[in-house]
Amino acid sequence: MESFKHLGLSTPILNAITELGFEKPSEIQYKAIPQLVKEDRDFIGLAQTGTGKTAAFGLPLLERIDPTNNSTQALILAPTRELGQQIAEQINIFSKYQPKLNILAVYGGANIVAQIKALRQPQHIIIATPGRLIDLIKRKAARLDQIKFLVLDEADEMVNMGFKEELDTILTYTPEDKLTWLFSATMSSEIRRIVNTYMDNPIEVKIDAQNVVNANIEHKFVLVRHSDKMEALTRFLDANPDLRGVVFCRTKLDTQDLAEILLRKDYKADALHGDLSQQQRDRVMKRFKSNELQVLIATDVAARGIDVNDLTHVFHFSLPDDISYYTHRSGRTARAGKEGISVAFIGSREIGKIQQFAKQLGITFKRTLIPDATAIFQSRIGAWCEQILQTKSKTQLDPKLTEIADSVFGNLSKEELISKLLNYELGKVSMVTNRDLNESISLPNNDRDRDRDRDRRPSNNGNRSGGAPKKKSNASSSTSFPSNQGGRNERSGRKRFKNNRQKA
Repeated sequence: MESFKHLGLSTPILNAITELGFEKPSEIQYKAIPQLVKEDRDFIGLAQTGTGKTAAFGLPLLERIDPTNNSTQALILAPTRELGQQIAEQINIFSKYQPKLNILAVYGGANIVAQIKALRQPQHIIIATPGRLIDLIKRKAARLDQIKFLVLDEADEMVNMGFKEELDTILTYTPEDKLTWLFSATMSSEIRRIVNTYMDNPIEVKIDAQNVVNANIEHKFVLVRHSDKMEALTRFLDANPDLRGVVFCRTKLDTQDLAEILLRKDYKADALHGDLSQQQRDRVMKRFKSNELQVLIATDVAARGIDVNDLTHVFHFSLPDDISYYTHRSGRTARAGKEGISVAFIGSREIGKIQQFAKQLGITFKRTLIPDATAIFQSRIGAWCEQILQTKSKTQLDPKLTEIADSVFGNLSKEELISKLLNYELGKVSMVTNRDLNESISLPNNDRDRDRDRDRRPSNNGNRSGGAPKKKSNASSSTSFPSNQGGRNERSGRKRFKNNRQKA
């Protein structure tokens, strides 16, 4: 595939994306950018989330905006405020070496008075969520009569979230001669209605789903009872001190519950879902991006717009029904050329769904086992040893301190000193993990457990079902579900973390 230099982009934009480390365009960028830069036609881009659609429409849009014209020339509609913020941030970065362009994101949950004030200044590009934009139109704060370009990003998600009427309303305020660029993961009947109603002879580019899964992601699954998913998740967190990831749940309630439980267990976690105010959401994302949080518990919709490049893991606490959501979820990791791991917590009845995902996406799922206590201890001790090895002395040590240490440890052999240090640290790790090496918690890590437990729900008294403790291993199982193409091989009170978030 050719580089960005061959796509018709100007030098200022090429300089900006080169600084970002962009070398070769993704497939949707390669096929869309030349068309959008030159053609005065409507455009449809069908590609999954995480394939680089923002640059696919953002770069050509910047090429076609006239900075000397102070009217609003482009409108980008996004389904969520997080995605809107992400688009605005990226387009601002892309335009680093261009003449001054004014770019504004408006969305619900933020101060509408401040947005109205900002709209009194010239804004070349507006990025908006449908509901807030209609509020601004009704207040005569946003004018769309001069726009030349309308971008509908994640159009299928906007329809799924119930923005059908809002889209129809907004489009009535736009000129008929504008160019409409629609980007969507799917072409549903409702999206086709929008195309037939509001677009004229569009160019259509489609990227097959099997080609959009990042090859740097390792896909794994864990067979675990529903009642044991929380324990399984904490085992993974304990065994991977450097883990940074997102845990996906189906509902807002599940997301909040899981985050609250993890917080009570002293894990660095927080929730991201639709019931949070914009101020709370911004605070959570700020803490996550600054490494104050180890894991973010999120719903699929709320996660649209999470753009963090150093995530190591994605956990599917429950599998999504739609394969496109799996692609979106797993695509939160392995960004900017890095590697990542996607782990699905499933019951035995969901094995068929995993096999279906593998076949349709051209990937391989490998079964992995829940880390046992020994693996957790080994991982933490390894991290502790590495931390000591990397420690650098900032100042010259007082010779008297060295003498004291030598008088205490000088007669010990290397093996004796290492043994004492390890035993000392093991005592601290025991307090952190609240587990003993000889303790065994029954989690179904083998086929016999899997067949017996069948993803049973907990009883009314909250006790776990299951047999006697099993001997566990941390080695990966040989079970895997490859695709036909041979691709690479989961209730507490209703507190909302108010105290913790206020402290953050």
